[in-house]
Amino acid sequence: MASAAEQLAKNANWGALAKATDLKRRLLFVMGALLVYRLGTYIPVPGIDPHVWAEIFEQKGGGILDMFNMFSGGALSRMTIFALNIMPYISASIIMQLATAMSPQLEALKKEGDIGRMKINQYTRYGTVFLAAIQAYGLAVGLESMQGPSGSAVIDPGLFFRISTVISIVGGTVFLMWLGEQITARGIGNGISLIIFAGIVAELPRAIATMLEGARQGTFGGVELLGLFVMVCAVIAFIVYMERAHRRVVVQYPKRQQGNRMVGGESNHIPLKLNTAGVIPPIFASSLLLLPLTIVGFSGAEGGDFTATISQYLQHGQPVYMILYGLLIMFFCFFYTAIQFNPEENADMLRKHGGFVPGIRPGKHTAEHLDYILTRLTVIGSIYLVFVCLLPEFLISRYNVPFYFGGTSLLIVVSVTMDTVAQIHSHLVAHQYEGLMKKAKLRGRR
Repeated sequence: MASAAEQLAKNANWGALAKATDLKRRLLFVMGALLVYRLGTYIPVPGIDPHVWAEIFEQKGGGILDMFNMFSGGALSRMTIFALNIMPYISASIIMQLATAMSPQLEALKKEGDIGRMKINQYTRYGTVFLAAIQAYGLAVGLESMQGPSGSAVIDPGLFFRISTVISIVGGTVFLMWLGEQITARGIGNGISLIIFAGIVAELPRAIATMLEGARQGTFGGVELLGLFVMVCAVIAFIVYMERAHRRVVVQYPKRQQGNRMVGGESNHIPLKLNTAGVIPPIFASSLLLLPLTIVGFSGAEGGDFTATISQYLQHGQPVYMILYGLLIMFFCFFYTAIQFNPEENADMLRKHGGFVPGIRPGKHTAEHLDYILTRLTVIGSIYLVFVCLLPEFLISRYNVPFYFGGTSLLIVVSVTMDTVAQIHSHLVAHQYEGLMKKAKLRGRR
């Protein structure tokens, strides 16, 4: 009986999806936008010898470059116009959010509503162009100094190559920023996350093929390959469980007289997620670690140089990298949670609507109670994120597993998939609700 009921529910959802023309249009737009993004990851930067660059990237592969390549969806390994991907935009967003938290003027601008948010978004776009230009110029200078077994990576180095590289890469980054905003507005939300998700998923078949080829050649043993598969499944199950975990704070509404009858008296709850920040902390932490090392990774510096020392300490598996990555994830967990959920505003809203938490006085005491619960949840959530993101890092450094099987990539793929399914479900529910309202209006007219 239960399976039959589940099957009927699935058929009803598919039937609703077939009738939801607006949702189908949004899904087609998202698929088309992601297809355009994937095509862009194969448009090379002018003046690069692709064969020489492939040799150089294979020699310099590992550590920061592989992680950057993972976030760019393989665009860096092919040196295309999307080599920086959306990372400058994420870095600009971090800087803007930190500035908003510290600057009273920007905080007041944020509270102005849609107009204030539009201005802050515009500042973020300017910051994206600025950061992308700096990183693209460093990339161009680094490429000119790179030599492979077959010669130089740049066919004709010089000022023209630097200018064309900066224009191409900055243009690609700005286009991705615009594409992400379009996916958010005209698609099903999460535009930036979906772009990163698409890049990781598109390279997964190649990573799996690399693993299988390594097993065939004896690089990986059968037991190690089976252990990796079990680990990936366990991490995915753990992520799903933790992302769905939340604490329900009971809210009671008192009875009140309305005309000749009593209304109210019902109870509700505020769902506080264990991981309120979602997938943002690992992305922000990775972005901040990648930002200063963009030039370092392409500087071609030798072992005695300062930049080479920094690059060596910040390689995957190194203690300094692990500590910095974990601390940044924990910091952004608390920082982004504070932005997403304001206990004082929620306490004031409850008080205005007559709601209260049983056993807690309204106003300041309710805000302190919510802040206390949220802080404890965020501590557990940050430990969970650090564990998920750092545990596979040890295995990657020990067994040379591709980065696509790391905790950060799995977290992004699973979290974005769950959010996208939730968005589709909410659109389906809204469509069904609109259909019921239309039927009710037609019956009322009769």
